Amino acid sequence: MKKYFVGFILGAIVSFPLGINFGKDVPLFSNPFAAKPDIPDRVIERTEKVIEETKGAIHEATKPVRDKL
Repeated sequence: MKKYFVGFILGAIVSFPLGINFGKDVPLFSNPFAAKPDIPDRVIERTEKVIEETKGAIHEATKPVRDKL
């Protein structure tokens, strides 16, 4: 039972930084506490990209109607 708890604790210590890096979309074995772009900044960048792609898709979808007018 003692080996189980030691393994659990060591596994948690190793997996915690890996989980942080996975969530930040950075290489797994990099420093998890290094200053990287903030999550709100990443959300804003991705949102702007999605909005631009959506605008293009809407323009392509409405092109036949605009051509008829």
